[in-house]
Amino acid sequence: MNRAAAKHLIERYFRQLTEGCGNGACTNEFCASCCDFQPLDNNSAAAKALELFKINAKLCNPHPSKKDSSADDEDGKMSDGDPCPTKEGFSDVHYLTEATICMLLSSCEEEGDYSALVRVIGRVFSNTEILMKSFRKDDPDAAENSFKTTDESDKKENQSERPSESLGAVALPEESPCGTDDPLEVRVDIEAVRRVYDKLLTNEQVEAALVNAIIYLTPNMELDLEYLDVYETNPDYLNIFIIVMENSNLHSPEYLEVALPQFCKAMSKLPVAALARLSKLWSTYELRHIRRMMETFQQLITFTVVSNEYDGENLVNDDETVVAATQCLKVVFYASIQGGDVDVEHNEDEEEDSESDELTLHELLGEERLYKKGPRVDPLERELGVRALDSINPLIPFEDFINESLNEVVEMDKDFTFFKINAESKFSFQTCPFILSVITKSQGLYYDNRIRMYSERRLTALYSMVQGQQPNPYLKLKVRRDHIIDDALVRLEMISMENPSDLKKQLFVEFEGEQGVDEGGVSKEFFQLVLEEIFNPDIGMFTYDDDTKLFWFNSSSLENEAQYTLVGLVLGLAIYNNCILDVHFPMVVYRKLMGKKGTSLDLSDSHPALHQSLKNLLEYSGDVKEDMMLTFQISHTDLFGNPVLCDLKEEGDQIPVTEENRQEFVHLYADYILNTSVERQFKAFKKGFLMVTNESPLKYLFRPEEVEMLICGSRKLDFEALEKTTEYDGGYSKDSQIIKDFWETIHSFGEEQKRLFLQFTTGTDRAPVGGLGKLKMIIAKNGSDTDRLPTSHTCFNALLLPEYSSKEKLRERLLKAITYAKGFGML
Repeated sequence: MNRAAAKHLIERYFRQLTEGCGNGACTNEFCASCCDFQPLDNNSAAAKALELFKINAKLCNPHPSKKDSSADDEDGKMSDGDPCPTKEGFSDVHYLTEATICMLLSSCEEEGDYSALVRVIGRVFSNTEILMKSFRKDDPDAAENSFKTTDESDKKENQSERPSESLGAVALPEESPCGTDDPLEVRVDIEAVRRVYDKLLTNEQVEAALVNAIIYLTPNMELDLEYLDVYETNPDYLNIFIIVMENSNLHSPEYLEVALPQFCKAMSKLPVAALARLSKLWSTYELRHIRRMMETFQQLITFTVVSNEYDGENLVNDDETVVAATQCLKVVFYASIQGGDVDVEHNEDEEEDSESDELTLHELLGEERLYKKGPRVDPLERELGVRALDSINPLIPFEDFINESLNEVVEMDKDFTFFKINAESKFSFQTCPFILSVITKSQGLYYDNRIRMYSERRLTALYSMVQGQQPNPYLKLKVRRDHIIDDALVRLEMISMENPSDLKKQLFVEFEGEQGVDEGGVSKEFFQLVLEEIFNPDIGMFTYDDDTKLFWFNSSSLENEAQYTLVGLVLGLAIYNNCILDVHFPMVVYRKLMGKKGTSLDLSDSHPALHQSLKNLLEYSGDVKEDMMLTFQISHTDLFGNPVLCDLKEEGDQIPVTEENRQEFVHLYADYILNTSVERQFKAFKKGFLMVTNESPLKYLFRPEEVEMLICGSRKLDFEALEKTTEYDGGYSKDSQIIKDFWETIHSFGEEQKRLFLQFTTGTDRAPVGGLGKLKMIIAKNGSDTDRLPTSHTCFNALLLPEYSSKEKLRERLLKAITYAKGFGML
């Protein structure tokens, strides 16, 4: 069916819903002449007409009485349905330009009557063909040609069959060639559109006409894009979206009810190539325009969410307005990335997953969809060739794209199912992870991890039944405290070689010679002990910076790769088992884990002194060669403090650093420090990490800073929230005087003292994802007044607090305990 025929059918459905067929005995439930029909307003009728067209609903034939009257009313119908101006001088507007609007405004202001302008705006903005041609850059005689009298229009129609040369210079915009070498180039004069809106939006009558026009326009657009592939035949169809989105009042209540939701639904129907072109265009805008569009879509999402009630049956995923607005927001998200500082190069080499021809047990059971890796690349991301990971500094901070109202109502268990299984039929907000907070995304990751754990447990049971062996549903590690690294390394290495899928099982740790069931506390203690030993400077696997308090890979380490693989495994297992680690890496480590190489920008975090030196070199205004006397050979110290020379280029000691090549020197220096010198160590480290997380949606959902938060926790500490969730044991309660004194003391501490207390009690100075309110801390009574210090069981987040006789003594004992905790008291 062509576009004209489809449009005609929709108009017939609309008239059937508003006027009826004229048959008083009509039984069609979708006809206004039916006695049971509930009257609809024009907006509702337009939306319903589109629905009826899609399902090919029954269409009444006009009753004879209706046919007789229709001929008499044809002229009136045309004047009611088509807002074409009849005022002399503006009888037929073919497209709009800034000059046309100025002339119309001037004429209307002189007469004090804006009805002609309202009709013209209504007609143009409700017609895709006309709006598509409006506000073109390439229209030489815009003011003269954009509107003509009826006689001139008739004359033009008579000439339309003649050769195009006879039209002379009077060419309509659509006659310009559609193709363009530059995908960013659109032939809309955007600055002119903005000036026009500035003039029009001061008039309430005109704005009302704009609202109504968009409501009338969007059902046709949705039809065009969904059924007629109109963008493929005419890429200039994108002009409509460009023009409408320049309306700075789209976020106002007049649009939020109907017009903007319908517009977003139409925009979400654009093909990926069109959305990419739109995103590239918007990335060239000034920040204030991109932010306005972001806030427009965010406001629509928030308005819709707070105006409705959602639950397990009525999901926000089924709300077409929220879904469409989120998909539109994605276009702005990528525009913000492209418009900022981006590094699409410097990517780590990705190891291809080996595909096996053998059927897995999951496939044999028909469950392969649940355990597939999930979407690795967003279609729009692939089209644009840029990822959130490539962003160094976006125009709009990532945090501004998170919608808190949406995060409060999304059901992550259901959303996860849509994400993994029903992606084709159901929308998942995890396909737009930028709108979700790290807390919400961590819930999705939790479901993914738990389902994999239960899956491995189930498969183990099936295998054991077939093979007649004792089932082993957990990843069991039995270690000796005094040989914890050796035992863990041997056991995990055997598992990773023999059956890597066992790493997906729930971790269960047992210390040899000790009784106890691992309900999370023993695993946490295991992680703490392993990390404490591995990061011991005496072992030499990592170097420690006293200024930044961060660790970095020791390029001169004598340890083999297996030790670094163990560290990566521990980090992966911590994420997989929802455990916070006391790890202090610079952000570049997490960027490298996600697939980016380190660059000179990362040195500010990992090697601040070197970063400052290189920055001074780049900014030096004197004679670099003579004053600095640097070459492309650098030196660093090995494990024993001996200098090691390294050429950044072949025969680097013979190549001086000059003003012309100093940028290259900085790039090569940073690449050596962050990538080349630690390649062996980091490759093993990443291998261990991916053993656990390679099938997880971690890389798809989280940015590097969010991965750090998953592993290490949040730096933001809210002790008020911790106080509300803390439990008491041994005779204490929240009303005990000692407890009241305790919290007054804690709240009076400085930031550093609070971190020391958290480290003393939980084993890490950070809060879990979601804040300290998610931490289950216990304060237990440990005897009456005494000079003994408070102690803690970090594996259970338990503080053992004696009932001191005074608040002053409590403060003094507590400060001493948290300040000198290393070596005693922390079990």
